Amino acid sequence: MLPAGKTLRIAFLLACAAWQSASAEDAYRPIGFDELASYVFTPPQYDPVAADQGKVATGEEQIPAKIKALDGQTAAITGYMVPVKMDKGKVSEFLLMRNTLACCFGGVPNMNEWVVVKLQTPVPATMDTPVTFLGRLKVGAIVENGYVTGLYQLESAQPK
Repeated sequence: MLPAGKTLRIAFLLACAAWQSASAEDAYRPIGFDELASYVFTPPQYDPVAADQGKVATGEEQIPAKIKALDGQTAAITGYMVPVKMDKGKVSEFLLMRNTLACCFGGVPNMNEWVVVKLQTPVPATMDTPVTFLGRLKVGAIVENGYVTGLYQLESAQPK
């Protein structure tokens, strides 16, 4: 049995550690797909001439100001993992989807219904189960080879 003073100090230190981990997680704002997909987005058509000149239409003017205001915020986003890149059997990049309808026989989701997540430390694949990832949300067109491939990216992402 510990002396009363030492027991109090240990209890205080444990409480501080629990408060620190809770407050660190509280720094991430929950952002849902109800908010991210709350507007209609029509992807711009690919224009090979414009792409050759480095002038790709991004459609960013369609993103509402309240969504653009989320750019740079630390976010906690929950969705379904669709692996895009693997590294030694683990997922290093994936799409965090609003729902599982994009899989198999579902329709093509709207571009504002997924978040591109690139991980520094790969994680095991988690299919058909909602997952939450924490990171800094980047809002704006993601352009690859002249095509807009996404609107949202979660940077410095880590699983919750």
